[in-house]
Amino acid sequence: MKRLTTLFAAIVCLITVSQAQEAIPSAQPGVQYGKAISKDGAIDVHALAAKLAVDSTYTGKVEGKVVEVCKKKGCFIRVEREGEGDPILVRFKDYGFFMPQDIIGKTVVLEGQAKVKEVSVAQQQHFAGDAGKNAAEIAKITQPKVDINIIADGVVVVQ
Repeated sequence: MKRLTTLFAAIVCLITVSQAQEAIPSAQPGVQYGKAISKDGAIDVHALAAKLAVDSTYTGKVEGKVVEVCKKKGCFIRVEREGEGDPILVRFKDYGFFMPQDIIGKTVVLEGQAKVKEVSVAQQQHFAGDAGKNAAEIAKITQPKVDINIIADGVVVVQ
């Protein structure tokens, strides 16, 4: 009986997760995810890096181009940082919303809090796995790194 209950619960979870990704609207200009925001007053990723060089946190809007999305369920994106290192990791407050797979290549404005923090090897490996990296690529991650991380309350697709 216990196995049957566990099997039933697992099936319900799988169905819920598979339908959750289908319910995420396609990334078209004007589509909002999470808290409704406007694009007004957004800074670009270069200005964000400059602000974080002076202060430890930044709360506000940031505009950038999405270069990666979590392949499992859209639980994070990465925003391009041209010529300035690895893309910036953007997660969503309390996993309250997710991104569609077709958001790659779109320009977005996100609102939330950005911080410079150390990302552990385990966290980097976890995100690499969620992004669809193979075992060899994941195994190359052996050192923690200090990088910009953003927790977003809302995202709007600009173009």
